[in-house]
Amino acid sequence: MTGKDNQMTGAEIVLRALKDNGVEHIFGYPGGAVLPIYDEIFQQDDIQHILVRHEQGAGHAAEGYARSTGKVGVMLVTSGPGATNAVTPLQDALMDSVPLVCISGQVPTSLIGSDAFQECDTVGITRPCTKHNWLVKDVNQLASIIHEAFRIAQTGRPGPVLVDVPKDIQFATGTYTPPDAHKALKSYQPKVTGDARAIQAAVELMASARRPIIYSGGGVVNSGPEATKLLRELVSLTDFPITSTLMGLGCYPASGKNWLGMLGMHGSYEANMAMHDCDVMVCIGARFDDRITGRLNAFSPNSKKIHIDIDPSSINKNVRVDVPILGDVGRVLEDMVRAWRALPKKPEASQTAEWNANIAKWRARNSFAYTPAKDVIMPQYALQRLYELTKDRDTYITTEVGQHQMWAAQFYGFEQPNRWMTSGGLGTMGYGLPAALGVQIAHPESLVIDIAGDASIQMCIQEMSAAIQYEAPIKIFILNNQYMGMVRQWQQLLHGNRLSNSYTEAMPDFVKLAEAYGAVGIRCEKPDDLDGAIQEMIDVKKPVIFDCRVANLANCFPMIPSGKAHNEMLLPDEATDEAVANAIDAKGRQLV
Repeated sequence: MTGKDNQMTGAEIVLRALKDNGVEHIFGYPGGAVLPIYDEIFQQDDIQHILVRHEQGAGHAAEGYARSTGKVGVMLVTSGPGATNAVTPLQDALMDSVPLVCISGQVPTSLIGSDAFQECDTVGITRPCTKHNWLVKDVNQLASIIHEAFRIAQTGRPGPVLVDVPKDIQFATGTYTPPDAHKALKSYQPKVTGDARAIQAAVELMASARRPIIYSGGGVVNSGPEATKLLRELVSLTDFPITSTLMGLGCYPASGKNWLGMLGMHGSYEANMAMHDCDVMVCIGARFDDRITGRLNAFSPNSKKIHIDIDPSSINKNVRVDVPILGDVGRVLEDMVRAWRALPKKPEASQTAEWNANIAKWRARNSFAYTPAKDVIMPQYALQRLYELTKDRDTYITTEVGQHQMWAAQFYGFEQPNRWMTSGGLGTMGYGLPAALGVQIAHPESLVIDIAGDASIQMCIQEMSAAIQYEAPIKIFILNNQYMGMVRQWQQLLHGNRLSNSYTEAMPDFVKLAEAYGAVGIRCEKPDDLDGAIQEMIDVKKPVIFDCRVANLANCFPMIPSGKAHNEMLLPDEATDEAVANAIDAKGRQLV
């Protein structure tokens, strides 16, 4: 590209740079400070713009798009409130390592700092919730900044970046720099290859284990399909039991014989007990967050810990480990598999026989058990039936946040990665519906279901309008218990059953609400009617809101109370007054 061909306005540069970085869809909402960019969108057909109804929805839709495809999600917002509304999805993407590029408009450079209409310090506000951000001051640097934004978003530990483009920069004419001519920042060079000596030490430690466990996380998903394949190969070679964080579900198949289920606050009994009692823990692409560890000084107290992560700040941040390995999960697993195969002597099966017998006993505890009912739908039963009727389809699941999210993780089995989109680190109510929209735009022929709660779904319900506009037949499966279920559960168990503002007294008629948007509404109240109603939801070729009326006061178990260790779980048949009393510390303080 030479001469006049590379001379264009800032708005044209934005569109050209997005196209050259492989962008096919943008999720956004127009406003005064981005009108030049929207004018360019109107004059081209290479990139489709999806008009959301709120900037938060744009971010979550871009997250769903990114997490289901492995590509970078792109959002476009205006200045001021457009940018501040983007903060929640940016922080959500930062905590869950989702590659996101946010293009925000800004008032003209001559007005910056004057409290102009719809002005805010976007770079200052978003600095803590992005991997990196830029305020563009020279149109000739705009293309290179956008190329660098994409590189930073999707390399190393993925995450969100933001490019703030003043309106006068969008109008100005400058030189376009193509991606192959862009010079990457020397200060950002993620280390992807693990240290060979550390990998060898890890493999030798694994070979000596009598009570091993693999603890996998979202980093496996982010590393790509080859990392998933290598993880499964490692499990097959070692025959180690494997568990996963909420974000790592699907990396190892739920039907696999070594699968222990999800671990953590609402994880399975066998996964948490194995984590507590193991002697060698192999943490792969997870970050030892508080939902997983419980009380830190009681976390896996007798184990040697191996930690593989591409983010240097995550290693030894929460838990001290014995063998840290900095690098990309896929690269490290490839070397680890090779080193395991090269061991002069493989461990005997008898070495872990007692451990496997203990795990079998823990499995038999059936920690996800619940009491079924004939006259009311139990939420666990609703998700079991949803899973059975959709598991053999090309299905993607998103969730909101709360009890329904944890039940979905417990009862919906994932065989592949990138099929499960949920807000893990930030726990953002309202995530699921716009995320489902983003997933459906990326996979128009697939079945996309948002498993929701009656409170969470109302946070971003307006995105049903976008689903109608773009003929995205997403299914919203609401477990309607009339409560903010997780809040109510904690109030019941840890706050003397004082249900402060957790009951929703003015619930909308979700069927009528669906119809008001032009969608299909379905209501089901009886267990015997559930299968037929779910099948009807699946068969409808339009967006659906499914109002599944479930037992009002069902609790989500197992549960590790805050401040407790993995072996101090509350199980469904143990949540007595005495057990709850034991969730209070010696000074009578509640541990929430």
